[in-house]
Amino acid sequence: MAPERFRGMQLQEEFDTYDGCEAHLSVGLKFPKFLTRRSKIIEIVTAKDIIFALSQSGLCSAFDRVTNKRIAFFNLSPDEVIRSMLYNKYNDSLITVSIYSSDSYGSLKCRATPIEYVRRNELDAGFPIFESESLKWPGFVEFDRVNGKVLIYAAQDGQGFMLVIYDRTPSYVSLKILSIVDGKPIKSFKHLLHPNKKVDFIDHFNEKLLVKQECENSQILGVWNSELIEINDTKLVNPQALVVLHERNLILIFQNRRAAVWNFQGELVTSFEDHLLWHDGVCSEKNIYITKDEGRIISYCKSEAVEDDVTPIGSINMSEIMTGKCIAKIAANNPTISVAPRRNGCNERSSVSCTPPEALKDVTAVLYDEDRNEIYTGNKHGLLHVWSNSSGFIFGKL
Repeated sequence: MAPERFRGMQLQEEFDTYDGCEAHLSVGLKFPKFLTRRSKIIEIVTAKDIIFALSQSGLCSAFDRVTNKRIAFFNLSPDEVIRSMLYNKYNDSLITVSIYSSDSYGSLKCRATPIEYVRRNELDAGFPIFESESLKWPGFVEFDRVNGKVLIYAAQDGQGFMLVIYDRTPSYVSLKILSIVDGKPIKSFKHLLHPNKKVDFIDHFNEKLLVKQECENSQILGVWNSELIEINDTKLVNPQALVVLHERNLILIFQNRRAAVWNFQGELVTSFEDHLLWHDGVCSEKNIYITKDEGRIISYCKSEAVEDDVTPIGSINMSEIMTGKCIAKIAANNPTISVAPRRNGCNERSSVSCTPPEALKDVTAVLYDEDRNEIYTGNKHGLLHVWSNSSGFIFGKL
């Protein structure tokens, strides 16, 4: 993936997650006011030429990138609050996880909606999945965009499966592997733990499980053959968040707004230059994107020179994972960045109300579409912005 792909990015489109939502949801229906109250975008997902934007209030919108118009709101009922979503490449569907006021927001309901029906705004064609699992509070369903996970879900090439983690006992944690295709159980097993030690994290990569307990070495467990390997943690500090780069057998760790790459021997592989994350800890996870080849990281950052600056405007930085070098960025102080002009005769454009600096203010979610070579950013006002160099702008240097 050449660095030039990221250069010359311009602000192309703007979508409003909340535009028209009250009229859509309130026709003869009683609905919670907070669902239509503007809140930040917490997650962005793409499926071919469709963009899904999920707000913190639980409202989800689908936009057509070809016509640049809204397809639909994904909330099927006025009391549905969508908490997370994932594109399932195995059957070309969007998985959503929702809670409902009619259930006192106590149970998590998973639904799969084929993308072909989303395109036609036939959302009723979606169907429930994982009904055999009791997903009640304080349980949760979490998706990882890089490796993918539901609780913990792996989306590698080949057989798709998800790993469901149940409540632990003092000495072990129960796990069950389900098929991502039909939700049927594949394997159940127990992993022994050190008694009375806090579990820092359990993560999944490829066909292995990474387990870290407080003051103990990390363990790598083979899911299928139960082979166990321990990692020397004398140098590896406890991360606030991590992403396992399973193709490279490395770990991308986030600590105090900084990213670093470590190997499984506890050795530092890469430190990043000019890649100070805007958000700290877990809050940064939706503000980063790892390319499929695990070669680049794209994040919402702030300048290291003004680390203590209170300005709410950051930049989108693209860096090489193996070298730590920043290869391109979308920054408000770059005079070449502007709103892309409309082509003659092109009516399929959204109305862009923000300037590039305004679009880079208070960014809360970032996603890169590798097929379209577009970067999507969402902000705290529920606006979604599209950045691209597809209009023929000349690539520029940093």
